[in-house]
Amino acid sequence: MTKIRRVAKNGNINHSIVGWCFQDHWSMDELIPIAKQLGCGSVELIGPEFYPTLKQHDMELAIAGINIGVPPFTQGFNNPKYHEKVIAATKKSIDECHAFGWKKVIAFTGYEEGLSKAEGAENCIQGLKEVAGYAEARGVTICLEHLNTRDDTHPMKGHPGYQGDDVEYVVEILKAVGSENVKLLFDIYHVSIMNGDVIRRLHQHKEVIGHIHTAGNPGRAELDDNQEINYPACMKALLEIGYNSYVGHEFIPTRDPLAGLEQAIQWCDV
Repeated sequence: MTKIRRVAKNGNINHSIVGWCFQDHWSMDELIPIAKQLGCGSVELIGPEFYPTLKQHDMELAIAGINIGVPPFTQGFNNPKYHEKVIAATKKSIDECHAFGWKKVIAFTGYEEGLSKAEGAENCIQGLKEVAGYAEARGVTICLEHLNTRDDTHPMKGHPGYQGDDVEYVVEILKAVGSENVKLLFDIYHVSIMNGDVIRRLHQHKEVIGHIHTAGNPGRAELDDNQEINYPACMKALLEIGYNSYVGHEFIPTRDPLAGLEQAIQWCDV
């Protein structure tokens, strides 16, 4: 059996692993103890059937997904015809998190489907306001994710048609909702592709950042010398702005997944 070494040592960055990226390599029952041995405090975006296993290993769920029967980023708060389904799924996820003490649930704008940016924003504001109070009462934060629409090579590397592909657009939606329990999922990979100027934007939007994701750009692969993002500098910026929640590593392995995780955690462990 491969010996797993603890690589998260400094205690400044709270590391999490995004489960779906590694499902072709390990079951979640295998990944959870691996993450703990690496020094991570969380495995995230996994099904509620694994929440008891997280508890057994004294681990957390940094952020929960929602189940709407299709890829959740395709049908979101920007379209009223999906509001009933999306709001119900979001509330269900909030309840599941509340029962276990987890604190965050993901959300998406959804795809354009003929809606203008202005229409989509107004619909997002209306839909998020409908569920914000529910989240507030249960101590859970909804994190609306910005995604890139440039990469069309793989359904999980980019999302052509996604309406919230401008991080400033997403931030304006959040400000209009006006709830401390509705914030931004700042995915460094996606922001670097669509907007760039990552470190300045981290500082600029520090008040609305609720969660962080990483991956190498281009390709959404490992955090290594084949990609362009300076992750140690980004992590130092997170410390500068006082961010103390989790950083979720969400890359798609192209080589040994354990070696890739070790490298990502070690590089980000500033």
